[in-house]
This record gives sequence, structure tokens and C-alpha cells, in this order.
Amino acid sequence: MATGPLTGDALAKDLENKIGAERLAYYDAIAPVVFADSIDWSKVFKASRYDKGGDDAYVNCPLNKEEYLAFVMAVRAAEKVTPHAFEKPNYFEGCLPLEVMAERGELTLAYGPMKPVGLTDPRTGKRPFAVVQLRQENKEASAYNLVGFQTRMTYPEQKRVFQMIPGLEQAQFERLGTVHRNTFVDAPKVLDERLALKALPHIHLAGQIAGVEGYVESAACGLALGMMLGSEKRANLPLLFPATTALGALLRHLQTPAENFQPSNIVWSMFPELDNPKLRKRAKKEALSIRALHDLDSWLADTGLRAEDLGEGEKDREPPVLPRR
Repeated sequence: MATGPLTGDALAKDLENKIGAERLAYYDAIAPVVFADSIDWSKVFKASRYDKGGDDAYVNCPLNKEEYLAFVMAVRAAEKVTPHAFEKPNYFEGCLPLEVMAERGELTLAYGPMKPVGLTDPRTGKRPFAVVQLRQENKEASAYNLVGFQTRMTYPEQKRVFQMIPGLEQAQFERLGTVHRNTFVDAPKVLDERLALKALPHIHLAGQIAGVEGYVESAACGLALGMMLGSEKRANLPLLFPATTALGALLRHLQTPAENFQPSNIVWSMFPELDNPKLRKRAKKEALSIRALHDLDSWLADTGLRAEDLGEGEKDREPPVLPRR
């Protein structure tokens, strides 16, 4: 089943009946993600509300009243992406775009995702007027997402507006926020590692409905499923892709438990950390790419897929070496 983001109502309803209404969503609400090393740590503090969940659960960017009001004005004035004709703006109340909340009232955000209740800024000993909370995106803590900051602002406007937040003045974004129509399942809860529905093991999902985002990722997900099913038919063995490759990392994302699962493109923070995590960004990406290609070669050789599926011309490919730029 690879029905894409606009699954027909009857089919979506049938799927909803099988897996539960709470396991099927009709809108992506993706929050922006910033690289940890681009945060100004001198302006933020780690804490959970009322000290619940451990001090490291969230990073808090405190705003005073003037900073908060300027932020709300910037959100309201920012250029927004116009919805497509088929995207009737019927958002979930619990997952509204940032700008929709800002338009409802000057203090709506301060009572919503930016509420400071239960938090004390250790620098002042007082509760901030508002906070932006960042949640750890991966176990290596190399990236953080802005909690509740799904938005239809254009990408340039998101960078400009979000860099008004104290501590994020020089933020570099791994991913920016989006809100758009997209039918998808809560993959970690309803799919197994073979992309089969746990409730209906003979039904497999592929593409965006499985919980990936983007054309290339959706096509790759379908390719992976085809290869897995073909392997099972030939050898009765599951074909699991190395987590160090882009495809393996993307499929691992579909198996990673999340409080509020959201589809995603492939991003660097999905990859397992390197043995040398202190490499600078460009060198780190090159090292991750080289490792991915090396592990892919080894995996293809081990599974016997190289000659069969990549063609004779690929058999003698040299070990990958990426040039430095």
C-alpha cells in the first residue's frame, strides 16, 4: 500500500478502523531542528517544568516581555506559504501552526508552546515572561527541535524570525518547519521492521503513508520494501539495511519510538554517531558519507546483491573516496 499524502477518504477510514484513529494523521506538523553547536549556550538553560523529567530533558530559551512581543509581531508579519487548493486548513487544535496561534491573540503563544510555567531561569532566579523549549532530536544530542513550532512561514522568514530568539541568534538549521496535508501512520507503533502493519502482517506500507517525507525518500522506501519482500521470497530471510547508510537510517527513524511521531526527510542527525564526534561539520558529513558507502559495499557483498541487483558494471567499483572541497 503506497497511497501517498492524499489517500482516499474511504481507504483512509478503513485503515483507521484497523489501526486506531489515534495512529493515523492527516497533517504533517514538522518543527524546525537546529544544530546543537550553533546554540549560544550562555543564554539558555536546561530544565523541565517543575523539575519533572530530569534537568536535561529540555533546553530553554528565555524571553522578556519586549522580546516576546517583538517575536509575536514578526511571526504575524512574516510571509507564509499559501495552501494548495486541496489543503483545506482544518488543523488539529493540539497541533496548530505558530502563526495561527499568534493571530488568535498577543498572549496566545505565552499560554501555549511558549508558556514559562514551572521554569526558573537560574541566571535571574525568576520565571521568564516566555520560553522557547528545545527538545533533543537524537541520542547524540547534536540536534534539537523547537517544540510546538510547526509553521507555514517561508524558509527565509523562518530563519529570520527564529534567529530573534535569545540563544538562537546564530542558529544553523538542519531542517525547517512545515505544515501540510499528508496521510501517514504512527510508524513506530503500527509498523514492524519489514514495514508490515502489526495488526495486519500481510499488509505492507511504503512511501509517505509509512512515515517518510520527500520524493526521493518515498521512492527509496518503496525500493527497500520491494527488496525486502523479494529477499524473503527467495531465501525466507529479512533484508535489513545498515543503519549507517541513508536508507537504513531512514528506516530506523520509522522504528524509533517518539511521543509525537512526525515524518521526516533524511537528515544527518539520523545517522549513528562517528567514533570521532568532534569533527567539524564539513569533515563530519564527508566522514559519514564515506562510512555509508563503505558499509553499503560490504553489505552488498555479504548479501550477494552486488552482481545481481547493481549490474556487472558496478562489480569492480573502487572503494569510495569523497574529495575535500
